[in-house]
Amino acid sequence: MSRPRKDRSTCEGGSAPDGVGTSRGHNVPSSYLDHEVAQLTKLRSEPNGLLSRVGLGKSLLPVSPVMMLAGRESNYSGRGRFSSADSCHVLGRYLPVNGPRRIDQMNSCAYVSQFSADGSLFVAGFQESEIRIYNVNGGWKVQKDILAKSLRWTITDASLSPDQHFLVYASMSPIVHIVNVSSSVTKSHANITEIHEGLDFSVGDDVEGERSFGIFSVKFSTDGRELVAASSDDSIYVYDLAANKLALRIPAHKSDVNSVCFADESGNVIYSGSDDNLCKVWDRRCFVTKGQAAGVLTGHLEGITCIDSRGDGRYFISNGKDQSIKLWDIRKMSTKVTCPYPRLRNDWDYRWMDYPPRARNRKHPNDQSLATYKGHSVLRTLIRCYFSPAYSTGQKYIYTGSSDSSVYIYDVVTGAQVARLEYHDDPVRDCSWHPFFPTLVSSSWDGVIAEWEFSVRDKPQVPLKPQSRRRRRHFY
Repeated sequence: MSRPRKDRSTCEGGSAPDGVGTSRGHNVPSSYLDHEVAQLTKLRSEPNGLLSRVGLGKSLLPVSPVMMLAGRESNYSGRGRFSSADSCHVLGRYLPVNGPRRIDQMNSCAYVSQFSADGSLFVAGFQESEIRIYNVNGGWKVQKDILAKSLRWTITDASLSPDQHFLVYASMSPIVHIVNVSSSVTKSHANITEIHEGLDFSVGDDVEGERSFGIFSVKFSTDGRELVAASSDDSIYVYDLAANKLALRIPAHKSDVNSVCFADESGNVIYSGSDDNLCKVWDRRCFVTKGQAAGVLTGHLEGITCIDSRGDGRYFISNGKDQSIKLWDIRKMSTKVTCPYPRLRNDWDYRWMDYPPRARNRKHPNDQSLATYKGHSVLRTLIRCYFSPAYSTGQKYIYTGSSDSSVYIYDVVTGAQVARLEYHDDPVRDCSWHPFFPTLVSSSWDGVIAEWEFSVRDKPQVPLKPQSRRRRRHFY
């Protein structure tokens, strides 16, 4: 079993291999993100300034947990307790890089990994029609074993409702199914032991009649009343669960829409990313014309595989087939595409071809992103990326799966690669960081669900089982 490799360049002043951040002197990276988001990240993840001053005229030094505990005991900050930023400073130092421990292994490729909002449940979706929901607090026992209905190719996405009572799952079909996961039934076989209600996304304002398309991404709104979905027919859909009907269809892009999410808890603003290389921002309150985005963000050279919002209605990140993650501020968006950029060539396909080395240093002439993070690889499938949790890290990090079978963690501000987790044999399509604890779970096409932690418990390091099944081609 391979051991995790941790890049200590941000701590020791060396260069950061594979990332955009390199250090200049002591903790002064040459690619330091000089933007408001850097200051916001610091405010969320740095301790009280008084704790970092060792004396008049002395420079600021890194604050150790011991120093912070001593300061709290003496009420040095005047609060008598840790602030949320103090807590993030302590917890954010302890990355989930130890292990891993194998939670489960299936004879099917894992496509989806997701902790619930409170971290008590974990959802894993597999290609062979199966979704497992694990009770994290109950020792990772399988709480719900779901056999999906009307599956086409694979489970492309799954999402838990905010109250954790329902789960929706999608595939290469216009039908999204919803399951009651709070019922007492453990084995949930579609329409045999439980009803998996089908939500039809192919109806509504579609004047062309019923069409066949697939859904790559589906998410609940914060209030649990709506679903937003991204599809292979270049569109975004919003489904009203209370009315049980399609509320909105937006012909959003000129190619497959691979990822979509709500910008914040209001549900008014939506982010989307497509194979047309563009990220778009949609404001449902002010549609001028049908299909008119509030703004467009250019910078990726190839299609976008995943989008994740910071949750503040302002910043988000995107993973691209140009082998990079980009950070965006929607206040920099344009009203239209002012400088389109051609792809590499028509015969390059990320699903089975390596990214050409000559293209790795190319830059978009009209890149509107705030920062670019490189080192991981985005090939063969729609690799996902996320901000680290706000509660425990102040969203100080970005993490992503990778087609080289690893998980990468980057520092948002410096761009440095701070950790690379190696264990799997096949691409890691999805991964999820626990909302409160230094725990990360990765899922791979080798069928393994693996748990990474900061602390090392007395758990055996379990090697992968020999893979006897014949490999299948995968495209999504």
